[in-house]
This record gives sequence, C-alpha cells and structure tokens, in this order.
Amino acid sequence: MIEDSPFVAAAPVLVPMPAERPYTYAVPAGMRVVPGSIVRVPLGPRQVAGIVWDGAVEKVDAKKLRPIEQVFDCPPIDRAMRRFVDWIAQYTLSPPGMVARMLLRAPEAFDPEPWIEGLQRTFAKPGRMTGARMRVLETAEGGLAWTRSGLAHAAGVSSTVIDGLKAQGVFDTVMIPPRPVVAAPDPGYAQPSLMPDQCDAAEMLRTNVAAGAFGVTLLDGVTGSGKTEVYFEAVAAALDRGMQVLILLPEIALTHAFLERFQERFGAKPAEWHSDLPPKMRERVWRQVAEGGVRVVSGARSALFLPFRELGLIVVDEEHDPAYKQEDRVFYNARDMAVVRGHIGGFPVVLASATPSVESRVNASQGRYSRAVLSARFAEAALPDLKTIDMRRAPPARGGFLSPVLLGHMRQTLEKKEQSLLFLNRRGYAPLTLCRVCGHRFGCPVCSAWLVEHRFRGQLVCHHCGHNERRPEACPECGTLDHLVACGPGVERIAEEVVAHFPDARTIVLSSDLMGGVRRLRLELEAIAKGEADIVIGTQLVAKGHNFPNMTLVGVVDADLGLANGDPRAAERTFQLLSQVTGRAGRTGKKSLGLLQTFQPDHPVMRAIVSGDAEAFYEREIAERERAALPPFGRLAGVIVSAATRAEAEGHARGLRRAAPQASDMFVLGPAEAPLSLIGGRHRFRLLIQGERRADMQGFIRTMLAEGPKIRGSVRVQVDIDPQSFL
Repeated sequence: MIEDSPFVAAAPVLVPMPAERPYTYAVPAGMRVVPGSIVRVPLGPRQVAGIVWDGAVEKVDAKKLRPIEQVFDCPPIDRAMRRFVDWIAQYTLSPPGMVARMLLRAPEAFDPEPWIEGLQRTFAKPGRMTGARMRVLETAEGGLAWTRSGLAHAAGVSSTVIDGLKAQGVFDTVMIPPRPVVAAPDPGYAQPSLMPDQCDAAEMLRTNVAAGAFGVTLLDGVTGSGKTEVYFEAVAAALDRGMQVLILLPEIALTHAFLERFQERFGAKPAEWHSDLPPKMRERVWRQVAEGGVRVVSGARSALFLPFRELGLIVVDEEHDPAYKQEDRVFYNARDMAVVRGHIGGFPVVLASATPSVESRVNASQGRYSRAVLSARFAEAALPDLKTIDMRRAPPARGGFLSPVLLGHMRQTLEKKEQSLLFLNRRGYAPLTLCRVCGHRFGCPVCSAWLVEHRFRGQLVCHHCGHNERRPEACPECGTLDHLVACGPGVERIAEEVVAHFPDARTIVLSSDLMGGVRRLRLELEAIAKGEADIVIGTQLVAKGHNFPNMTLVGVVDADLGLANGDPRAAERTFQLLSQVTGRAGRTGKKSLGLLQTFQPDHPVMRAIVSGDAEAFYEREIAERERAALPPFGRLAGVIVSAATRAEAEGHARGLRRAAPQASDMFVLGPAEAPLSLIGGRHRFRLLIQGERRADMQGFIRTMLAEGPKIRGSVRVQVDIDPQSFL
C-alpha cells in the first residue's frame, strides 16, 4: 500500500484506458508521490498521464516494473473525487480507467501556467516628456505591474512608446502570475428582491448550505417563477463559506443568457465548461479549478469531473432533461451522479425544474429529498392560457400542417406586434423522401433509419451516424425526374408554410444542426429576446429555460409526436417538453396563449397540460410506474450487443441470455432487435433486465457477462444502467 510518506518503492497508477484495475509502477529514488498525484507513465510504446491510486500494489518482480517518468506539478486529485471515480465504475460497470479518463481531459493543464513578462514603474524619469509618455506614466502610477500591450492599450499609445520608456529605465521587467479566467464573484454584489415564496425557498437552501452536510433539495417551480434567483442565494451562501460551486446546465446554447444573469447578480461571470470551449481555455479552467482560483463553474454534464479543490454545492438546473444522460463509453446520468458526488463529499445538492422527473418527485414524497415549491410566476405574471386544437375538427389546408385556428391566432399576435413560437421536435425539412412513381424511400446505407431532407442545405442526412448525400433530381431506383416528394414536416417545412402565410413577418428557425453552430444559435436567441423576430420556429432547443419577453403565443405543431413510441417514459417526457415549451409565453406579464395541435385531445397528458393540474398527472404517472415496478419502484438495465453482422450480434446476445443466473428478484427480456437495429453499419440486439428496487442488478449483470460467451471478432457489449433511451 502507498502511504502519504515522501518515498515509496512502487505505486498503483490508474491510466485512462479500459483498465479494470490500476497498474503497478516503480517510484524512482527521490520522487515523491501520494494518492491522487498526476503522473506520466509508460504504457506500451506510449507515454500517458495517470493518477496514483489507493490500495495495495500487486506483487510483481521489481525488475519487471517500469518507472514513473514524471510527477506533474499539479494539485493531487482529492480522496472524494477518487472515491467518486470508483463508485461510478462500480455502478455503471465501466472500467475505472475509462472513468478516470474523463478527469484527465486537459493534459496541458497538468503543468503550471507560465508567468507573463510585465513592466513595473521605477523612480527614473524620461529624458524628454511628451503627451503620450505623460499618459503612460499617469496610467502606471500606483506600482502595479502591467503587460506591455495592456499598458499601451490603457494609455492609448503605441507599443513603441512603452519600449522607449523601458530603454530609458523608466520600467523594470517583472514576472506577472497568470490572469484568472474569470473575476471572483461577489455574493453581496446585487442582492435581489424576492417574492415571499422565493424568500422561503431561498432560506431553506441557505440553511442547508450553512449546515455544510449532504442533503438534496428539489426546487420545484412553475416556468417563470424565478428558480434561478432562488438557487443563486444558495450559491451566495456557499461562496460566503469559502466553498466552490458547480452549476450544471443541460445545453451549451443556454450558457450565454445564464452567464449574463449570473454576472448581474454576482458582478462577474462563472467559468464555463463545455465541449465548445477552446482547448486553451479548457486547460486554464481545469487548472484554476484544481488550484481553487475559480470559485464557480457553469457547465455541461462533463463538468462533474473537474478536480474541484473545495467543492461545497452542486446545482443541477432543468434536472429532468434527458441531455444529462451520457450514452457513450461510460453510460451515466449526471443528475444522479451529482447526488452521489454530494453524498461522498458531504455537501448539499439542489435539483431545479418546472417539470421534475418522476424519480425526483418520488424521492421528495418519500422524504429522501427536501422539496421547495414555487407555485406562482415572478412578479405575479400569469401563466399562459392553454388549449388544444382538435385536428380532426380543424384540419390544416391540403399540403399544410398548421390549423386555421393556429394561423388565426398568429395573425392576431402579429397585429399586436408580439411574438409567436411554433414548436416541432423534428429537425430538417421532412423526415422521409420518396418517389411518387416507384415508391423508393431514401434510407441510410448503414443505419435502419430514413434520411431526413434538409432543404436549406440541399442534403439528405442521417441523424444517427451523420451520413449525408445531395438530394438528387431523379429517383435512383427508376430514374424518373421531378417526382421525389417530401413526407411529413420538419421545422424547415413549417418555416416554408409560415412564410407563405406571413411573407412580411420576420421569421427565425432554431435548430441544433443549422449552419453556424452554437455561435449563430446564441446570436439568434439574443435577437429573439430583443424582439428582432416576429415568428420563431424551433425544435426542443427552444423549450430549455429561455426568456423571451415579447413572446405571447406558443403553438405546438404536433403535440402527439412524443407519445408514438414504446418508451416507458413517453408520457412523462411529452408532459415535460410541452409544459416547458408553452412556458416560454407570457413571462413578463402580458396575456398569453398556448395552443396544442393534437389528434388526441382527451389523452391524459393533454388534459393535464391544458388543465394546469400537474399534480394529477404526477399522481397518475407515479401510480402506473409503481404498478409496473418501473423506476423508481424497480430497476432497469439495458445490455446492447452490436456486431458487424446480424448473426454475430444475435448469437452473442442469445449466449448472454442463456448465461443469466437464476434470481427470483430479476428477469431478462429479449434478446430482440433494437428499434434502431442498424447504426453505423453495426447490427444491434438488446436485452432488458428488470429487477426489484433492492435487487443486486450490477452483480447479476457481472455474472451474466462473466459466464457468457467471450467477446470475439467485431462484437461489442455496452451496459446501460438506468436507461433513458430505448432505441
């Protein structure tokens, strides 16, 4: 075992690869390592970064051990984070090395940031004084160190003026420490004026933070109720205690507006962490989080693996959002793992949502979580009136998708110079393109999915593997020209219909796959918030926490869309999505309306949304989950077997099914072809394992994998504990 003593002969090192255990390395004489030290070690022909881990070293002939090459000058990964890595590996049945890999995503940050060459005023005076030199000397008064370019910019002179003063000894060269990526937030900068129910919720959160112990609070408030301002009070309390804070957000596009709200409250922005961050900035954020310089981070799910030095609070905003589930390599739900991180670290966690997940509602009702409720919108703004449009009685015109009822309300909204939002959770122009003559359908060559037409780009695209091709003029099957037809609507097709009806309106389409990426998306969100658009057409991206002050009409083009699959969470997801999107209307007090186009106006989800009786919906959904022993009253796990051929995938999946141990509290469904049976040229079979709530799901699956056929050829096996997707 390695101790926190200066010298050891050997140490276990966890490397970022599919390793089931740490490897043992020799520690050269004079080198000091402790558990958590980040080191560089040889791995085959390569040099990789690894983490010195806890536990005993293997008994290996010392002559066979390869030495640790370098100990990085970096704060060690603390014990709580190491326990967190081990916990996730055990729970998700992932190799610990792959979990550790998520910790080591910024290799350039393992060495200290270099200091910057700067200038500091001396007592010398220049031989000749000019106006430019006078401005420089006045700016540099006070003894502060400046960078050459920074001083020139602040004084409004060219850099040659600075160089001339330095040559005369007016400035000495000094070394300046690296600049912070963000300024320190001030908890008392702009304390808000809160409504009575906000005050009660904020006091509950402040009390939990002051206690400095683990606990989870569900902040459950209707859209526009000011949940962000409430949990900002918990952030302020944590900062007052000298703790770091992590705020998780489900979408990168949300980040910009959130940063501005944070800055208004605390006088400085939090550090960002997401995949769109430039590599150099990622490295600086990682390093300054590890050193404790960054006090608040706002980021996507991967921010959970930043090496915080003094983490004292995690907030998970929009906790119900499916974007918190990672389904690549290590399958985990960041919301649930945030709760685990708080438990291991002994600090509070806040889950915030207008439409909480069924799991969180049950945890609150059973006393595992506290619950703070905000039942009214901020400043007494009214929730939108919600109505269904029965598409059987008010169908759209031939070739259209918008009911005359919805079009009429859009016209009235335009006349009042207010904004309308049309929501359809389908990207592109049309989900299917076919030939009128021979019936040929355009499908992905390597996936069991139709190609989606993107008319703006002139392409047919697979949304699963990324395959794309130009939309042809003639059918590739029969060669007939000009007989290809788009079936069904996407947001681009709805935009085309809107422009035909309202040619003078300013229309914007919001979708994650439009040209320009996140930068364009943020600019367009800002434009909408400023009132620079009349009609917005968007996918689920528009449902996520945006504040559009002049938005008074929301129309859901196909409210039934999410109910048309076999996902056990379909009703919950549809309720959440439609509640969130209609909640974009009327947030500043103007009278507003939400219209849902549906062929099922009497469906329980539609009735719950229109009536505003969320409690009735949750009661019904929770009762159905309990009857079916589905989460959170039972446990689920998916095992996905994929291979280059259908026979390989099916054979391995059947072998795993036969190897499943006998257990009274567990049973296995399948194997069956996954709904998307082919993705990226790989055939997919799925086993679904259901167990009682206290069943040892992980032990059951470990036994099945160990006793089942060995992985050979092109076969891959992925385990998904608590699956969110059933495709």
